[in-house]
Amino acid sequence: QVQLVESGGGLVQAGGSLRLCCAASGRTFSSFTMGWFRQAPGKDREFVAALKWSGAGTYYADSVKGRFTISRDNAENTVYLQMNSLKPEDTAVYYCAAKLSSSILYTATYSSPERYPYWGQGTQVTVAS
Repeated sequence: QVQLVESGGGLVQAGGSLRLCCAASGRTFSSFTMGWFRQAPGKDREFVAALKWSGAGTYYADSVKGRFTISRDNAENTVYLQMNSLKPEDTAVYYCAAKLSSSILYTATYSSPERYPYWGQGTQVTVAS
């Protein structure tokens, strides 16, 4: 019954910005971890960013650290990914994902796609050089 719907993708020039939105419904998400992943043609799905719905910490892949920001609006059950200084290598389909949070935190608990049972349909981000 968990539903995730992404929006905000599109075409942008290198150096530009986009904000992706993930609308979550069907459950109370206070005990969930929310993540953003991306998949480029011919490549595996890779971790981008994550947060715990009721926590304060945010987590980022090294490739996007300092350029992307993940945030949430608890009242609206919405997670955002603000993407600045976009590069052509950021081109991919971006997915919102959700999982039950772990009481013990280490990288694999939030960065591995196989640990997330709930996924959105994805939204295309294309960065032109």
